[in-house]
Amino acid sequence: AMDNSQGSGGAKAGLGGLFGGGAPEYSNTELAGVPLTGMSPLSPYLNVDPRYLVQDTDEFILPTGANKTRGRFELAFFTIGGSCMTGAAFGTVNGLRMGLKETRDMAWSKPRNVQIINMVTRQGASWANTLGSVALLYSVFGVAIEKARGAEDDINTVAAGTLTGMLFKSGSGLKGVARGGLAGLALSGAYALYNNWDHITGSSSSSSRLY
Repeated sequence: AMDNSQGSGGAKAGLGGLFGGGAPEYSNTELAGVPLTGMSPLSPYLNVDPRYLVQDTDEFILPTGANKTRGRFELAFFTIGGSCMTGAAFGTVNGLRMGLKETRDMAWSKPRNVQIINMVTRQGASWANTLGSVALLYSVFGVAIEKARGAEDDINTVAAGTLTGMLFKSGSGLKGVARGGLAGLALSGAYALYNNWDHITGSSSSSSRLY
């Protein structure tokens, strides 16, 4: 009888293994000492504990001593290129406006179209050159001040903006230099204030709650 039961059990296990259903069976007494607390369910697709799939750290590996944010030198290329494209777009719209205004008494013809295109091209190139030059000066001053001070903060931003305005208007005399410096100081100060607005408002609200 034991041979028959073992034979039938072996046959069932063989058929179960063949069709994927040959999982071993355990009695309640055998499972009584198995601790089930603290066990997380396994993924139905991967036989991996999901706790090992949680990303607690950054996905990118940075070199030793590298910053997690891009510095001024890396941002300089984006700043210069974006300024040139912004200037070209603004100059194109402004040139189209000026061309239509200057040729409003002319009938739609080839000479009028050529004159409008020339105005658009001239204004687009002029504004792209202007904004690109300002962005180049600002980036150079920013990188130089950062390297000289060995720190990256809003002081570099305000100083670079002020020096950029002064140098850009250096051909207009002392008054022009002063106006350019004040304009650069105002714009860079407003930008620094915008970047730190959440921090300033958070600090003021916390101090008001203390009092």
